[in-house]
Amino acid sequence: MADGNPDLTTTHNIPLPQPKTTRRRFLIGGAAGVGLLIGYLALPRTPQLVMMTQKDETVINAWLKVGADGRVVVLVPQAEMGQGVYTALPQILAEELGAAWESISVEPAPVHPIYANTLVMQEGTEVLPGFAQGIARWAMAELAERLALQITGGSTSVRAFYDTLRLAGATARTMLCMAAGRRWGVDWTECVAQNSMVVSGNRRASFAELAADAAKEQAPDTPQLHKAQEFKLIGHSVPRIDIPSKVDGTARFGADVRLAGMAYAAVMAGPQGTAPLIELSEEPLADAKGFIKLVRQETWVAVVADSWWRANTLLASLEPQFDVSDAGGVATVDIDAAIETALKQGDAHVYAESGDVEDALSDGGVVERSYSVPYLAHACMEPMTATARVSEDRVEVWAPTQSVTWTMMAVAKALGVSRESVTVYPTLLGGGFGRKIEADAAVQAAIIAREAGRPVQLVWSREEDIRQDKYRPAAKATLRGRVEKGGRIAAWYFRSSSQSVQGSVMGRIMPLAARSEPDFSSIQGAIDLPYKLGDTRIEHVAVEAPVPVGYWRSVGHSINAFFVESFIDELAEAAGMDPLAFRLKALEDSPRHAAVLKRVAAMADFGTKLPQGQGRGIALHESFGSIVAQVAHVAVEPDDTVRVLKVFCVIDCGRVINPDVVRAQMESGILFGLTATLFGEVTFADGLTEQTNFDGYPLLTLADAPEIEVDILNPNAKEPGGVGEPGVPPIAPAVVNAIARATGTRVRNLPVGAQQLWPPEVAEKLRAQAEAREKAQAEQEKAAREAEQKKAAEKKATGPKKRR
Repeated sequence: MADGNPDLTTTHNIPLPQPKTTRRRFLIGGAAGVGLLIGYLALPRTPQLVMMTQKDETVINAWLKVGADGRVVVLVPQAEMGQGVYTALPQILAEELGAAWESISVEPAPVHPIYANTLVMQEGTEVLPGFAQGIARWAMAELAERLALQITGGSTSVRAFYDTLRLAGATARTMLCMAAGRRWGVDWTECVAQNSMVVSGNRRASFAELAADAAKEQAPDTPQLHKAQEFKLIGHSVPRIDIPSKVDGTARFGADVRLAGMAYAAVMAGPQGTAPLIELSEEPLADAKGFIKLVRQETWVAVVADSWWRANTLLASLEPQFDVSDAGGVATVDIDAAIETALKQGDAHVYAESGDVEDALSDGGVVERSYSVPYLAHACMEPMTATARVSEDRVEVWAPTQSVTWTMMAVAKALGVSRESVTVYPTLLGGGFGRKIEADAAVQAAIIAREAGRPVQLVWSREEDIRQDKYRPAAKATLRGRVEKGGRIAAWYFRSSSQSVQGSVMGRIMPLAARSEPDFSSIQGAIDLPYKLGDTRIEHVAVEAPVPVGYWRSVGHSINAFFVESFIDELAEAAGMDPLAFRLKALEDSPRHAAVLKRVAAMADFGTKLPQGQGRGIALHESFGSIVAQVAHVAVEPDDTVRVLKVFCVIDCGRVINPDVVRAQMESGILFGLTATLFGEVTFADGLTEQTNFDGYPLLTLADAPEIEVDILNPNAKEPGGVGEPGVPPIAPAVVNAIARATGTRVRNLPVGAQQLWPPEVAEKLRAQAEAREKAQAEQEKAAREAEQKKAAEKKATGPKKRR
């Protein structure tokens, strides 16, 4: 598998005619106004694909090469950050190619429009007026291709490239069969590709033997695809390609890069990364062992040394001072007040409306509830890092990035060089979650390397990683609803307020596409709900705040699923109905969602009774083309500590490529979401984050992790859905719904943290009961020990009889 710095010797100009594909498209940004894209659409297309190869490799098409040893190299344009794309994407191509799985290897694809993720750029166009949606989707796809935008996010990897990779594999298979037919003098349609061999009767030839001839064949316009019932790889849990190297330590992550003459750098920036550097003491650098270079920029400072530890220690000793006059007013209390004011008084953008919701809510029996979530950090195990080497005419960057394209563009702009002179080698990512779409660490590394005159590896400290994060935004929502007799929802009003993720991110990386409203990233998960809601209005108020926000695993879904599914439970309670039955009533027109919900309820024995202090909560949410339902089984201790004992999860993600990858991603999403639900919170005071490491921003530990059971429904559907993010949104509402059933207390503000869940008198009673149980158990154990000791003493006293 490629590690980001392959030993490549030859380049090939690959002609680009390719079969057109029809693909469902989905994304993570917000739709930009078409008029703002004109400047970007004027960018020229790149006419030729330059692909590097080893001397013994033959290029079949833009997606695969065949080595003389029989290995099939699949070019993957998506970042591998643990979600399994280095397995799932090659698995799709190998299925159609007829390759033996053990022959498959992976390399990152070069930057080129053919590898652009057009799907990720089209999400949110549905929030535009109907007449504008079609042209907006076209414009966003054009923009992605003009920029050669390779980006990993929005759970789009499989969905964006499923059809393309099937066609690439089928095209190559056809060309290999054509070459075999020509060699053997038979009709190529009589040839079959299987297990990396082409077979016709008793004749057999390996892909390696046929590759050179196959590359000369004319690619078919419409290659024949395999039928689903013929699949031998798709739908099966083949071994992951990235696991062996991660186990034996040969996998190359960002901080594993090593270059000749490389030095190491540590960096420190001011609040929000924008505060000017005004003072530092250079005295500690005099005669400092291992010191190489001090690099000062307007808003940050870096120390270069012969080891990262020395660089970071020296940097701290300089005591950099930043002008916080502009950022000094950033405090959680003020931001919280601004979001609350916007929620109550701000001008909202209406994203969905049907019927007359005000009239429907004018009758009695209206339920109104308010909820909130805090800022969250990404806290990837691998902090931001990049390695750079700068020469007169070339800039090279090795980085664990979710977007090679953004990184290339940002580095070129920062150094004042052409984009063509910048080469980015993507490495494996030790977590991304949306944070590594941005290129701030790569830009710093390139500037430092230029100033130092040598290759430099930059690694952010954990403190810098949290202080300079691009956080998930804090948000508030008020929901109002009314339920008619029989459990039918008659009215649904949803109003939320938060910063615009799309506006903040695009303002940093693509300013012409930046806007706060309409912003799908803020409202996703609150619109297009599967429930019958009666008269409806869904609106959002964009809030301006000086905190940089960004994409966070499942983006707006992680916020709005908590709001929606908590309120659904509260409506059920107000209606005197079981939360499962209430949901199924509202899902009468959504059988696919109902099936997922019924299955998870059956797995969890949802309606059965539990001991006092325990509860089961249920939640359902659709995101990124997949439907997920979860049941959380929790226990709440007398001191209000919440223990999540088990989580049941069912996903319908359509066509499944690799079941093990799906299950792993559901488990990963649940654990990631539990950290946020139970502990996650970033707060600000005097312009600074109050959390700087894992002592203040704890992650879920192995001891706290629940047992997780995952089931997959409808795996043989026609189209695939996403799996990297859909496991996150339902877990927070499932947990708080369980807490409510266990204690009667409703958690409406995350994280659960140290909130009082039991009334004092109930808590005291539970503590007394717990102490009594512990005392009784201790007495039983003591009695058992004494009985065992007495038995042993009697046995010793009698002893065995001696034989004469």
